[in-house]
Amino acid sequence: MSEADGQPVLALASVDKTYEGAGRPALDRVSLSVAPGEFFSILGPSGSGKTTLLRMVAGFERPDVGRVLMNGVDVTDVPPFRRDVRTVFQSYALFPHMTVAENVAYPLRMAGEKKPERARKVHEGLELVSMTAFAERLPHQLSGGQRQRAALARAIVGRPKILLLDEPLGALDLRLRQQMQHTLVSLQKTLGIAFVYVTHDQGEALSMSDRVAVMNDGRIAQLGSPRDIYFAPRSVFVAQFVGRSNLLPIRFEPEADALVARLGGERLHGFNGREPGEARMAVRFENVRLAPADVPPNGGGGVAGIVQDVLFHGNALEVNVRCGDFNVISSVPSVGDASFAPGQPVRVLFDPQHATVFRD
Repeated sequence: MSEADGQPVLALASVDKTYEGAGRPALDRVSLSVAPGEFFSILGPSGSGKTTLLRMVAGFERPDVGRVLMNGVDVTDVPPFRRDVRTVFQSYALFPHMTVAENVAYPLRMAGEKKPERARKVHEGLELVSMTAFAERLPHQLSGGQRQRAALARAIVGRPKILLLDEPLGALDLRLRQQMQHTLVSLQKTLGIAFVYVTHDQGEALSMSDRVAVMNDGRIAQLGSPRDIYFAPRSVFVAQFVGRSNLLPIRFEPEADALVARLGGERLHGFNGREPGEARMAVRFENVRLAPADVPPNGGGGVAGIVQDVLFHGNALEVNVRCGDFNVISSVPSVGDASFAPGQPVRVLFDPQHATVFRD
């Protein structure tokens, strides 16, 4: 089957990896596939297995069980230098004694490319990342963002089938990280090659990716589009790790011919269950609405509360509300007449369409 027939450029088939002396596997029967030209992110906290997964694709680690395939070919035992893969690290890993152009040319020189062709490809690679003006500078003469662009140019100059990016923006300040996100998305679309991006930063993964694999304890907790991951989390872990969510204890109780939900003793209108008992409700901060204390629920679920503190984040206010023995955080736009103060009584309103209920 050819790439045109939809064959994945990369596939992992039930790979396991346990390091010597470790109490649990770094990877536990992980399977996934990446399509040609896809921007695929691996997202997870430290110790979730994401870096081990990247090293396995690069060839630096071998699975104890399972296979690594590229374009349908088993490369599990193929060494890194024989895989059509390049890696961009957070540390850039540029040769300090070489100019930017020499750094970019290095993999071509090692592959035996003729000098004229090498020069053409180097110029093209630097042009793609807007670094032609810095071709003769040494790495120490560049800013962090410029060094990252040079490392990118070196990685893509040979047009690999897969580009691996290991926390590449971690050493940059916020503004540079945001600029580089646009650069990476534009570059990936221009090149049309698969990017496999490893990060612990949910914002990076959600903003740039076609699909995201969320890792936890060596397993894929959820794999899907950024919208699926964000709006339809399948577990408490994903709901809390991706985005900012309140996780609230609710109880479904029989009432008339239905099961209704209660939070802190108050009924949540519109929340109906299938079986009685305890559950947990995840609600994103931005999906919690605050209203004056005397406003009725109006078809939505709501509880009374007292504002404890307010954080100003520029475009939004983060309002922490105490509701009996639990707290709810709401993110509301800071524009207009939004005003909340500690001690202020409010009514906290929930929309059933923007809440996810989990039963443990």
